[in-house]
Amino acid sequence: MLREQVLDQTLNLLEQRGLATLSLESIATLVDVPLHELQLFWPDAEALLYDSLRHHGDQIDIWRRQLLLDDTLSPPQKLLARYKVLDEQVRQQRYPGCLFIAACSFYPHSDSAIHQLAEKQKQASFQYTLELLQEMGSDDAEMVAQQMELILEGCLSKLLVKRQLHDVEVARRLAEDVLNIARCREHGALS
Repeated sequence: MLREQVLDQTLNLLEQRGLATLSLESIATLVDVPLHELQLFWPDAEALLYDSLRHHGDQIDIWRRQLLLDDTLSPPQKLLARYKVLDEQVRQQRYPGCLFIAACSFYPHSDSAIHQLAEKQKQASFQYTLELLQEMGSDDAEMVAQQMELILEGCLSKLLVKRQLHDVEVARRLAEDVLNIARCREHGALS
């Protein structure tokens, strides 16, 4: 049994069926591993959920770092790249990022380790956006970052319920509009 395979299969199951359906028994069946072997690593479903979300967060962090280091893309392209990836994933019936939104709702208490992990991922997304906006010299970068994150979180929340690809395009266009307005403001076109 490879840890990453179990975590990836768990993430896939969570994206398809939601957090409430997670059980060690369902994962043991899915990965064809005896339950007692899974319990050596994850004593309960909550431990597996935490580890899966941490693994997913690491994957997203790596993607962000790679994107930040990509000199072929401009900061606006790097900001909008998340929608391209989200579009590709939704086409494959995958919903990355939605799990963190769901985790905050499913574990609403701020002292919950799972809630804290989800909040950490949301903060990392905000920092990524803020850094790129500051690199662009955006006027009031913090406010624009909050607006862009609100668009992204709204898209992810809607995907949790509706799972419609069209929502990704709507969110991308709205984020692009916010960026364009911020650029206009920065150059005095809206004064």
